[in-house]
Amino acid sequence: MITIQVKRGETVLMENSGQELVNLSWQGNGYDHDAEWNGEYEEGDVIVLKCDEAPCYLNIQLDDVMHPCFVYLREPVFTLAIPFGEKRVSYNPKTFTGNIHLLSARKATKEEIASYKNLCLNEYDCHENTTCFPHASANVETRGESVFAARNAINGNTDNRRHGPWPYESWGINRDPNAEITIDFGRPVKADKIVLVTRADFPHDNWWKQAEMTFSDGTSMTLTMEKSSLPHVFTMEPKEITWLKLGKLIKDENDPSPFPALTQIEVYGTEA
Repeated sequence: MITIQVKRGETVLMENSGQELVNLSWQGNGYDHDAEWNGEYEEGDVIVLKCDEAPCYLNIQLDDVMHPCFVYLREPVFTLAIPFGEKRVSYNPKTFTGNIHLLSARKATKEEIASYKNLCLNEYDCHENTTCFPHASANVETRGESVFAARNAINGNTDNRRHGPWPYESWGINRDPNAEITIDFGRPVKADKIVLVTRADFPHDNWWKQAEMTFSDGTSMTLTMEKSSLPHVFTMEPKEITWLKLGKLIKDENDPSPFPALTQIEVYGTEA
């Protein structure tokens, strides 16, 4: 059984369940005259996704403005806090707004599970996430601002021409050469290609000429890059891993800017 809820404190504002597929749609006041909730999200509201068959693979879309994502739900419950204030500026400003909502989740098909895909993609990731994978985390994020959070690097947005609020959010390292970002897949996967889209807001930005990728199997590889707005593509022999870490970031010493950053990381492969 799959269940989607919108909760305000302990109160369930809306809810629906289904065996293979669940849609939760809501039209607030002006559409449904019997509705007690007007459909507008308030600070503190959360979306709760439940699956009693976890661990499981799902395709989820928790806001109609956001994209569907293939995710691995390792535990039965995932909770996503509706972002407000500063936390919202890294999202499309239409996200979670208005009083009409459509949320959905379904079990992934065998073909989707077996397919070759970007294993890093999860637009619904957040700092508090410990159950819905992949999950991005970092040892530093510039000034703790949402537009420079680790989650931005796996949300699928590759526009690297500027920096700041959506659509130019990125992972910012606060000028720290010891900065590291980790992608946890939550289960074993088999990867053979890495794509890094580095931020290219030149001349504001610097760029990394070298970095190191460390894998959960104990191996590592050196990544050599150049000043470019194009994706940096690295292939490798397929390796079974549960996480990887990008670190040892070396910026170009001849560029006066102190601001290299990562717009997106993609890791391609299959389920192990």
